[in-house]
Amino acid sequence: MPLVSTGELVSAAQAEGRGIAAFNVITLEHAEAIAAGAERAGAPAILQISENAVKFHGGRLSPVAAAAAAVARASGAPLALHLDHVESVDLLHRAEAEGFGSVMFDASKLGYEENVRVTAEAVAWGRERGIWIEAELGKVGGKEGEPPLDAHAPGVRTDPAEAAAYVRDTGVDALAVAVGSSHAMTERTAALDHELIGRLRDAVPVPLVLHGSSGVPDDEIRRAVASGMVKINVGTALNTAFTGAVREYLAGDAKSVDPRKYIAPGREAMAATVAGFLALMG
Repeated sequence: MPLVSTGELVSAAQAEGRGIAAFNVITLEHAEAIAAGAERAGAPAILQISENAVKFHGGRLSPVAAAAAAVARASGAPLALHLDHVESVDLLHRAEAEGFGSVMFDASKLGYEENVRVTAEAVAWGRERGIWIEAELGKVGGKEGEPPLDAHAPGVRTDPAEAAAYVRDTGVDALAVAVGSSHAMTERTAALDHELIGRLRDAVPVPLVLHGSSGVPDDEIRRAVASGMVKINVGTALNTAFTGAVREYLAGDAKSVDPRKYIAPGREAMAATVAGFLALMG
């Protein structure tokens, strides 16, 4: 079916009091697994390509974007295409030509005032082109190249009053907030601050986004959605599933040299993981 816009999927989820999951695409097999998992679950999903994934592909956005879009259009599930954790203004400006309906513009490493200024510029650019813009406020640790961050340290969590001012001054369409999760977690042990999620939900008029959801247990995700989280980002969990399945296959057949033999179970493991997360969305 045709690509659905991220804004449409997120708005529908928010109106119905449920979540919408967004899964990171690194390879063609990631995209295929997300589509298969969404079809299996009978649920919509978002395919998102990060700036780091673009760097992995030699800085070339077009091939991976075209592949993800083709997989999404061939799927029977409602799927959207999102460009994630974009720090480069040049990459932001390439989103329109590649068919992205949304971008997460990440200025979270900047000071607050500079974050507001450049994010507002990104929002103005997106509005002119019908592109939905997500941003981040707070410190969601674990990003590539950054030292580990204690998600429970003072000053890490997103402040509701600051979030309200940030949304007002930038005009963003959605806000990623720091409430206890962290990127790149391989164990699902994160404990979220559900009281804070509720306060943030009441403070800002836009959907809330949970980054680092791979490290969040099932019950915590369900509670987070019930508390007000809408877009739930998942990346590392797919890589963990894929790598585990590939390792298991090669351990049983050390002489195999055909990548199709071990990539297939890896792709299936990711599809099962996608379906599992989608079942938590409500």
